[in-house]
Amino acid sequence: MTIEEWLTSSDTIEKSRKSYAHFDYRTDIGQQRAYISNPKNIARHGFYPFIHYKQIEIKYNREKGKKPKERDICYAAHIDRCIYQYYSFLLNGLYNQRVAQDGLSQVAVAYRTNLHQNNIDFAKRAIDFIRSNSPCYVMIGDFTGFFDHLDHKYLKQQWCSVMGVPELPQDHYKVFRSVTHYSTWELSDLLELNHLENNRSGQRELNSRLRVLTTEEYKTNSNRAHIKQNPNPFGIPQGSPISGLLANIYMLEVDKAVNDLVADLYGLYMRYSDDFIIVVPDTGSSACQSLQRISAIFNDIDGLTLEPQKTQYFRFENQELENCGSLFGVPLDGRKRFINFLGFTFDGKTVSIRAKTTGKYYYRMYNKAKTIRKSGEHSPKGNHVGTQNLYSLYSVKGMRGYWIKLKNGKAQWHSGNFLSYIHRAKKKFGAHESIDRDTRRHMQKIRKALKVRQRK
Repeated sequence: MTIEEWLTSSDTIEKSRKSYAHFDYRTDIGQQRAYISNPKNIARHGFYPFIHYKQIEIKYNREKGKKPKERDICYAAHIDRCIYQYYSFLLNGLYNQRVAQDGLSQVAVAYRTNLHQNNIDFAKRAIDFIRSNSPCYVMIGDFTGFFDHLDHKYLKQQWCSVMGVPELPQDHYKVFRSVTHYSTWELSDLLELNHLENNRSGQRELNSRLRVLTTEEYKTNSNRAHIKQNPNPFGIPQGSPISGLLANIYMLEVDKAVNDLVADLYGLYMRYSDDFIIVVPDTGSSACQSLQRISAIFNDIDGLTLEPQKTQYFRFENQELENCGSLFGVPLDGRKRFINFLGFTFDGKTVSIRAKTTGKYYYRMYNKAKTIRKSGEHSPKGNHVGTQNLYSLYSVKGMRGYWIKLKNGKAQWHSGNFLSYIHRAKKKFGAHESIDRDTRRHMQKIRKALKVRQRK
């Protein structure tokens, strides 16, 4: 796709439209393509602060129960977002050329524009490789605070390398500066300035406005008390349209070094952002030594280290998966006898959806059902609260798509729900797997949660 085709594509324009309120008015690439495609404009562009908040994700464990996890999220102003998307497109083309040249096209599978596959395809490829290369060793893991620890100097070096230039052009340098020496404005602070509560209702009200602050309010309050600058020589904002691609660029040399080692052993190396899986056939001591060298390469990346609690080693043979972390200096945890990768679990015999994923599905479903049940199916204003949205979101009734009514009276079409994903995964992996094991009785569970007897 040419630059002009991408800029005028209806899909590109639609993806650049965001409903949230920011420091500028809402816009999209269709309206801004002349501005963002002119390097002189970007070289002198003044980027707004990111709006920052902590996203709380509930992690699920059958033994430990619910565990909250905080994730820092930064979202860009509308014009800035268009710029990031444009430069992400430019760099993605150069990145795709580079990985093809280095034999890495199938290594980094996240934030790519030319693979046209999804998590189901990637997970199946990895698990199929494990099964067809028995006996083999498997290493899985990720990095501690991945985006928060990317070294700025090294990132710039890799950015130049992808472009094949000794120094970044002024427009690229301006974009680089905006995601390294970036500034943030707390969402909670903006809510307070607008006399709104720091909750979902307050956030909805803020996002219903044209801008979070007027021009005068922005000028009056844009000081150190409200705007925080990243003081570190490392870290990029997680949530910007360009951050994922920059992480791939950052890992280029490491991906090549690791993949060269793995390829010599006729193995597989796949990385999805900071999650990775490595599979090497069991060739005796050489396989173990190679995995130890790979671990050392990962820990030698500027600014990054492997997350010790999530780095695991397994040996697979005859449909048996053995945790062999002790061979690599990792304390043996007998409970971890299965591989988790991209939302799927493989225990050596069968593939299923990861328990944390289905746990999140049921947690949300039960919460929504509980809210409906407690309200007596009526809102505080006496309006009827139906169960249509509940069934659309969490049952087979919404698999083919559904409409959600918005507060402005309009409706929004959703192309499917979690069970649609389950159906696609089951179709891809095959009916013999345990993909839908934990969702087979979901209708009965919904009715039980609502205390509604099934009509005969």
